[in-house]
Order: sequence, then C-alpha cells, then structure tokens
Amino acid sequence: MKNKILRLILGDQLNYQHSWFREQRPDVTYLMMEMRQETDYARHHAQKLIGFFAAMYNFVAFLRKSGHQVIYLQLQDKKNLQSLSENIKSLIAENGFTHFEYLLPDEFRVDEQLKKLSKEINIEVSSSDTEHFITKREDFQEIFSGKKKYLMETFYRKLRQRTGVLMDGDEPAGGRWNYDLENRKPFKSHQKAIPPLEFNHDYKSIWKEITKAGVKSIGTPLDSKFPWPTTRKESISVLNYFLDELLTHFGEYQDAMTSRSWSLFHSRISFSLNTKMISPLEVIKKAEERFRNNPEHYTLPQVEGFIRQILGWREYMRGIYWAEMPQFSNLNFFEHKRKLPAWFWTGKTKMACLHQAITQSLEHAYAHHIQRLMVTGNFALLAGINPDEVDEWYLGIYCDAIEWVEITNTRGMSQFADGGIVGTKPYISSAAYINKMSDHCKGCTYDYKIKTGEKACPFNSLYWNFLDNHRKKLENNPRMGMMYKVWDKMQANEKEKIILQAQKFFDEIKIL
Repeated sequence: MKNKILRLILGDQLNYQHSWFREQRPDVTYLMMEMRQETDYARHHAQKLIGFFAAMYNFVAFLRKSGHQVIYLQLQDKKNLQSLSENIKSLIAENGFTHFEYLLPDEFRVDEQLKKLSKEINIEVSSSDTEHFITKREDFQEIFSGKKKYLMETFYRKLRQRTGVLMDGDEPAGGRWNYDLENRKPFKSHQKAIPPLEFNHDYKSIWKEITKAGVKSIGTPLDSKFPWPTTRKESISVLNYFLDELLTHFGEYQDAMTSRSWSLFHSRISFSLNTKMISPLEVIKKAEERFRNNPEHYTLPQVEGFIRQILGWREYMRGIYWAEMPQFSNLNFFEHKRKLPAWFWTGKTKMACLHQAITQSLEHAYAHHIQRLMVTGNFALLAGINPDEVDEWYLGIYCDAIEWVEITNTRGMSQFADGGIVGTKPYISSAAYINKMSDHCKGCTYDYKIKTGEKACPFNSLYWNFLDNHRKKLENNPRMGMMYKVWDKMQANEKEKIILQAQKFFDEIKIL
C-alpha cells in the first residue's frame, strides 16, 4: 500500500456524522487516546472523566462497527506515553505512516501542540474542520472588522440572517430579534419541576481504571448509575425529551433557581454538544420546527430564548476565544489576588445559595448558567478572587467545561477580568437578586435584607465594597452609573459600616 494515513480524533471531536466516516478506506487508521496529558491539566470532576472516557469508548465501537481501522490507546496501555505528541511520533515510527491528518482542535493549547508536532514529523500533514460549529474560526473577526466592540446582539442577528433561523423573509419571526426580557421569571413554591432524563450506566470498570492510574478528581463519580448520555443516540434522546417535556417552560424560567430541582427545565445537552455527539444546527432546527409546526404549544419567547443560547452565545464565545487567545487567559482587569475559599471544593458554607450551587455541582457535575454567573461567579468577583483560580474551578467541576467555552464565560462574562471584551459591565448583584430569582434565602443563616451585623448576607456588603473599590474603573460605565448614585446618597457612617462589614467577611472568608 502506497499511502498509510493516521487520522487523529480528540475526545471532544466525537462527530458521528463527519464526512471522514462516510467511506471505509483501507489506507486510513483512526487514532484515539486516553492520556494523562488531558486528565491532569486540570483537576476534573469524576463524572467528567467517566463521561469523556465512556463517550470515547463508544465512539471507537461505532468506528469499528462501521468498518474503520482504529488504534485506541487506553490510559494504562504499556505503549501509552501519556502525551499526544509523543504517542503520535511513536506510532508513526512503529507503523510507517506516510500521512498525518487531524481535525482542528477547539483548545488553543492543543492547537499549538499540533502545529509544533506538524513541524517535527517528516511526513505530510493536513488538518480538516470538525464540521460541527455554525461559524468558522475566522468568521468572528470578519463580522467585527472595523468595529471597536464585540456585541453579541450584532453577532446573533448576523447569524440569524445567514442561517435563516427564526426568520420570516428578511425580518425576524414575530418582528423582534430578542425576547430576553420575557425570560426572567422566578420559580414559585407551588409550581412543580420536571425531572431530567437520566441514564443508569454501569461504568464501574471505567472508574476503576481511572483511579487505578492515580488520576486525581473531585465530585461524586456515580459510576454504577452514570446519568449522562455517552452516545449520539442517547444524546438525541435527551434533546427530544427537552423539546417534548421541558421547552414549553424553559424560556420563562431559564434564570430561575430552586433547591427543589437541580436541573429545573434546562436541556442538559451541553456535554453532548461540546463533545460533538450532536450538532448545534440540528438542535436549533429541531427547536424551530417545534415552534413552526405547533405555535399554539410552543411560544416564540420560549424557543428564541433557547436558540439564542446556542446560535448566539455559544458561537459568540467560541469566536471571542479564537480572536483573543492566548492573551485572554492572562487578563485580570481588577488585579484580584485572593485565593478561592476551600469550601468551593466541599460546599460547606452557611450561605444557602452557594451551598446549593456548589453541592449540586459536586454531585451532578452541572449547574445552569445563572447559578454559575450570579451565585458562584458573583461571589468570586465580589470577593476579589484571582481569576486563575476561578478558571481552574470552573474548568474542573463541570462535565461540559472545555477551555474555549469555559474561559470566555468565566474570565470574561463572570469575572469581567477581560475589562469588557465579552460583556458591557460586570455581572454583580447584592442578595436582593438572588432572593428574587430563588428560594434559597428563606432558610439561610444570613438575612438577605440586612447589610451589616451578625445576620447580614455577605453579598450585600461585598457588593457595595466592590463598587467602592473599583470606582475609578467603573464609574464612567453607562450601565453602572445608577448604582454609584445610590451609593453616593448613603450617609457617610452607613458607608463606613458597610466597608467594615465587608472587611470582616474577608477576614472570615474561610468560615462563611
């Protein structure tokens, strides 16, 4: 055989519908690897590790059943050098491959590693698109060429027009582009949540191999009743369950939080999307189809709110990642240096909202966007936590966390460490917002209405302290002016009490 082609597939490139797999080729061998390089670059949640390994294992089974040749290096294989580059070099030398092909990675560090490797091996190298995203890497900078700011709404409208999603000719369906203001209802005590679709996989053997190898992790493994989808078929089942049972409630309550349900009406398809077992466009088209075919049952605000998260926000985050990396990963606009409290790894805090969000994350490797942004992220920002530590926590604890989507949401949207590249203002709030959008404050040790004193909720004084500390950087932001006016109207002695209360919380942060 003249040519021998080695094709690399990474653990987040499990695209069952990729054009590579449409034909069986005797000259092509696919390569997938479990590596300490990937298990150890962050301390991952146990369910994240199990989920990726199981999804990879099932994808290899799909390839082999389809007639493709596959090399699959498992974690404890004696030939596994635990490094992407070293494994590939070794396999090329051992098997005499004449060509090396790979799908473009979505993480900057891996992209750089493969570029470096391509120069080190003396065979022909080429790369291909993953055929997953709606936009290409370069589209983002083209859309914003000549513009001073990246605005998600500009990007979102452009993609709506380009794809025709929720469009009636040249106009947006319903005459409006965005129904965000209609999607902010709190979940009431008399309402009932709908349980998520979960699986009961027995992945004890996978977990045994992970722990036997000495991989460090966090969270609850749930290895005998593993709940997440690990095949395309299962991923589609989760998507269909969301569309059938949850979507009619999702739009209105997508920002709501309750201790009575860890998933409420959220789709929980982000793990399937970020491993590429399903594609964003098929998800969007199925959602739009439900609305178009049954407008009496599915309202436009419900469907648009869901589609905006994928067509708008997800693609926007990826665009910013490739436009701003690697410098984005070092930004620290507020120069925050405080360490993340140890209870972020245990959930043992008296603050009910943080206890709920963190404990849930440790148990399920999941929290929805408002829990991440306005509870854990809000506290980390108000408390002046080093964004490096915040990044590390978010990247490790969530099963859907891959750097391209994690760091832009965390360092950008959540921590405003980018100084406004992603968002137009810091997303911060006092306890009033958390009380409005959740039921957590009712049974909390702290009182959401109080700013100072033993029962005072930490979010209140930390909020005003943050504004006071960073006034020079924020007071000219048009979206922050109102809060500075409120602060300026307070009596001097009240301000002093609030600042002293915030300092007390900083001194006691380990036991809050």
